[in-house]
Amino acid sequence: MKVVKIATAGSVDDGKSTLIGRLLYDTNSLTEDKLQAIEEKSKQRGFDYLDFSLATDGLVAEREQGITIDVAHIYFSTASTSFIIADTPGHIEYTRNMVTGASTSQASIVLIDARKGVVEQTYRHFFINNLLRLKNVIIAINKMDLVDYSEEVFNQIKEEITSLASKSNHKNQELTFVPLSALQGDNVVIASEKMSWYEGKTLLENLEELAQKDEQENAQARFPIQTVIRPKTEKHHDFRGYAGKIYGGELAVGDEVVVLPSETKSTIKGIYFFDEEYQKATQGSSVTITLENDVNISRGDMLVKKNELPNVAKELSATICWMDKTPLTTSQKYYLKHGVHDVQAKIISLNETIKTDFSGKEKAPSQLVLNEIGEVDLKLSKPLFFDAYEKNKANGAFILINPKTNTTAGVGFIN
Repeated sequence: MKVVKIATAGSVDDGKSTLIGRLLYDTNSLTEDKLQAIEEKSKQRGFDYLDFSLATDGLVAEREQGITIDVAHIYFSTASTSFIIADTPGHIEYTRNMVTGASTSQASIVLIDARKGVVEQTYRHFFINNLLRLKNVIIAINKMDLVDYSEEVFNQIKEEITSLASKSNHKNQELTFVPLSALQGDNVVIASEKMSWYEGKTLLENLEELAQKDEQENAQARFPIQTVIRPKTEKHHDFRGYAGKIYGGELAVGDEVVVLPSETKSTIKGIYFFDEEYQKATQGSSVTITLENDVNISRGDMLVKKNELPNVAKELSATICWMDKTPLTTSQKYYLKHGVHDVQAKIISLNETIKTDFSGKEKAPSQLVLNEIGEVDLKLSKPLFFDAYEKNKANGAFILINPKTNTTAGVGFIN
């Protein structure tokens, strides 16, 4: 069964949590005790309907304020697809949470309140989807029941978003527009009879269609080594395997590969998953690989095809989303974690901050503060083998760790 991870985004009170609750309810994914708790809490609040937002707002502060603060991961399945939804906050002060939730997602749902239309947070979340190169974005125009299911309102918002998309440098993005009412259930799982003018698919049908699309299908194969497997049993006395996950492309028995950073060459002898052997493994597969000759490989090394080498450098430029209360300034030092690879890094220049409403950039800022996004240059203590984020997300992203506090200070996307 295909697994699809999706992030939600939108301004405060646009109905993200309610929409996810409705999806869970209409796909029979809520347990009886959870459904009973939602019914009881809805009655306590004086509602004559089920408050589906209670299905996702897990923190006490979220339930009390009726807002999303943390990133919640919700799981549900249909007959053909399993979904993981990252329910991200809408508040501006939680922009970093939205980046965190969307960075590992294959697609995004951006909610818009049909009464309010495109607002400041819509610009910000649309920008972040572009920054993270999410190819498939569903624009869910919610609360259509509060504008009399107006086709004119829907088309006006659609036109604004289409105009906004024209300003983006992410030209491969696919936008899908769905008018719906999360509260009433219109066009969420069941097609709405009240919007006969809409001839598209329901939200769930669009989500299931995403399962048929491969993310970064043209990305080159990258296989960072997580661990070296030496069973040391009598049966497997000479076995030496390299375990990890394939990011992009595919690897097959007989492929000529290069080990980085040593640049040692070899050929794939076998591909294993537990006790089964395969001739080929595709992106997203966690496997163990054996090579024809005995080479020196350890955790943090990477296998790539000999004609698909990544960039190797001690300096790089990147887009950073800052997540620390202590601002980023030049000359600061951090630990840079790139997959299973760790290096020391120094900020050698802060070139500009990027305004998330598509209004431009501020040149040569003095610092980057919490939730801001900027362009920086870094110098590393040893060479890194990487790709541009746009070409291979896993091999083009990293985090910066504050060496004094050991906290995650920022997340970076290599240009």
